[in-house]
Amino acid sequence: MTVRAHLSPAAVLLSRPAPAGQAPPFPGEAPDTPGPLVLRWLREAADAGVGALQAATLATVDGDGNPDARVLVLRDVSPDGASWTFATDRGSPKGRQLAANPGAALTLHWPEQARQLRVRGKVTAGSREEAAAEFRTRSPAARVAARTGHQSEALTSDDAYREAEAAARATVSETPDAVPAGHTVYTLHAGEVEFWQGSPDRFHQRLHYRRTDDGWNRRRLWP
Repeated sequence: MTVRAHLSPAAVLLSRPAPAGQAPPFPGEAPDTPGPLVLRWLREAADAGVGALQAATLATVDGDGNPDARVLVLRDVSPDGASWTFATDRGSPKGRQLAANPGAALTLHWPEQARQLRVRGKVTAGSREEAAAEFRTRSPAARVAARTGHQSEALTSDDAYREAEAAARATVSETPDAVPAGHTVYTLHAGEVEFWQGSPDRFHQRLHYRRTDDGWNRRRLWP
C-alpha cells in the first residue's frame, strides 16, 4: 500500500501536480527601488494575458489578534512602489479592522507566470474627495454592487438580496455620481516589497526590498 492510499480525498486532490507556469527570467539587474520592477511585472503579466491581474489578497488582524484575509481589487501602485491603493466600505470588517490596527499585507499571485508580489506596511484612509474620484471610475454594475446591502452582515433570504439590489440599481440610475457614505480609498504604505519567481525545478528566486530612513534596502532571500 502506498503512502498516497492513506491520504484523505481532499489531500489526494491537493497533492496533484500543478501545471507549471511559464516562468520569465528573473531580473539580473534589479532597480534600487521596487517601483520599476512592479511596473515591469504588471506590464509583462498584462501582455501575457494573466487572468485577474488586479486580484490581491489583503490580510488584516481583528480585535482579538486573529488574522483575516480576502481577495479585492488593487487600484493603483505609485511609481516608486511605496504606495498600493484599494477601496472598500469603512464599515466593512476590513475597514473596521484597519481602523483599529492599520498593519496589513497584500499578496498578488499570477500562477500563469509562477509569480507572486508580497507587500507589508501601514494603511491610511483617504479623503472623501479621493473616494468620490475613485468611485466615479467604476462601472454601473460595480456601483450597484457597492450599494447593495451591508457587506458581511447576515443575509435573511435571496428575496432580501434582490430587493436591496433593485433599490441600489434605482439609486445609481437616478444619481449615478452619488458616492456611498462609507466608500473609502485606502493606501498601504509599503515597508517591505518582495518579488517571488517560481521555477519548475524548484530553484525559486526571491528579491526583497525593505524601506529605511535612507531609502530602500535590497537583498536576495533563500527560497
